[in-house]
Amino acid sequence: MEDVGKFLLRLTIGGLLLFHGISKIIHGVPFGPALATYHLPGFVAYGVYIGEVVAPVFLILGLWSRLASVVVAFNIVMAVLLVAHRNAFVLQRSGAWGLEVEAFYFLMAFVVFFIGAGKFRLTHGEGILA
Repeated sequence: MEDVGKFLLRLTIGGLLLFHGISKIIHGVPFGPALATYHLPGFVAYGVYIGEVVAPVFLILGLWSRLASVVVAFNIVMAVLLVAHRNAFVLQRSGAWGLEVEAFYFLMAFVVFFIGAGKFRLTHGEGILA
């Protein structure tokens, strides 16, 4: 049962985050101006495809899940620093924290890092990347 839970966690994080990546594939990366504010080159924005498409697919498939979870966590940190930081002290009308979704992805990515992928994965072995 524990391995089923690990698989469902990976599927949830990867599947839901993949919707964000697909949106960016269709509509483009919208935060070029935010990068300019921090004097970062525009090509850095394309790293979002790694964090919201490649890493989620790896999580879903169980390929290098620990590494993919670190990439997801880094992607979320960058999203908060570049765009969502203004929601840090916001309470939504529903009572939700303004960074609730970002906190969910960040913390669940670290859960995957610490517990691993489980046995329902495409890679084998017990190394740091499994």
